[in-house]
Amino acid sequence: MEIFKNLTVLSLEQATVAPYLTYRLAQDGMNVIRLEHPVYGDPNRFIGDNVLDEKRMNSYFLCINSGKKALSLNMADPEGQEIFKKLIKELDVDIFITNQLPKNYEKLGMAYEIIKEVKPDIIWLGLTGFGPDSNEGAYDPILQARSGLMELTGEAKGDPQVLGIPLPDMGTSEHGYGLLMKALFKRAATGEGTRIDLSMFESSVSWMTVPITLSKSFGGNISRRGNTHEFFSPVSVYKTSTGFVYLAVGNDKQWNSMVSQDMFKSLAKEEYQNNKGRIKDVANLNKAINAITEQYTSEDLIELFNSITVPISKIKNVNEVVEDPLVAKRILTSTDPKTGTKVTLAPPPNMTPFLKENNQELSFPPRFGEQNKEIYGNLLGYDDAALADLKGKGII
Repeated sequence: MEIFKNLTVLSLEQATVAPYLTYRLAQDGMNVIRLEHPVYGDPNRFIGDNVLDEKRMNSYFLCINSGKKALSLNMADPEGQEIFKKLIKELDVDIFITNQLPKNYEKLGMAYEIIKEVKPDIIWLGLTGFGPDSNEGAYDPILQARSGLMELTGEAKGDPQVLGIPLPDMGTSEHGYGLLMKALFKRAATGEGTRIDLSMFESSVSWMTVPITLSKSFGGNISRRGNTHEFFSPVSVYKTSTGFVYLAVGNDKQWNSMVSQDMFKSLAKEEYQNNKGRIKDVANLNKAINAITEQYTSEDLIELFNSITVPISKIKNVNEVVEDPLVAKRILTSTDPKTGTKVTLAPPPNMTPFLKENNQELSFPPRFGEQNKEIYGNLLGYDDAALADLKGKGII
């Protein structure tokens, strides 16, 4: 939508939670500018392989920073704070985002009350580990542990496990995206800005819908269960002659369809006719199914279950996922104008008009301070001598 192209986002960001959120906003076509400390920068710039053979552009950083611009600025310096205020005003910033600790809001001159004086209708979002009153550090695995997500992940008799993706980070980003859209609607309707404080911990716990209700309301003992489902059976991973498949039988009708097939007729027992009976004997049932499926290829089983409309999937690796026809047509790309390196990016949750207009191509992740001259010089009016002076003083 053209309306998003007129919005400017300024973000003092690092790591994942804020960068992934602004990456989502960039996919809408917003003008996203990330701020980084002129010495330390974003630690994620140093993570992963040095695929471009240059500093601060390692592979991990390239995953969620396309479509943005980058400025360096020391906001702990009073002169840096004055430049920050000029940016807010001259860029006509609509949204400011930070995942700094709350104790730094005033110290760095970016508290909501300070920015509001410069831009009364600003939408301000502070992403924190445990809320605006806590300065406790919060890495994603710590949040997985404290929120209960880790307790629910892993084999039933094994150790708790972290999820394969950083859900507290990325889930909070998605919740932040929704809150920003609400704030934009409020501003369009009333002209008023908004302060948003979003806790990664609260965001993470909000995913625990079934476990919390069943535990606290009905005395359930909800814990990790491996690949099986607590309430439906058969739902699990099964070995095949060529690998593994995940089979999910969600109701008795699907079960009847399954055992009507010749290979599974031995399982058409009275005690398995309803889901309750299958759950009661789930361990033995899964062993029996596995003994059958391991005699067939994954492809044969997928063809069979698709023909009777029972959900099944091969367990794909990442490269196989990208090659899936439904994914391949939605993949994003970003090409480095300096080296010609082309980066493949994950598809968006929905294809935005901006991405369609740009053939699903985003600008390359910005180099450290790449837009300093463009924005400080051309927009704020600092000449080369002034920029050199600011750089010499460690302000940019």
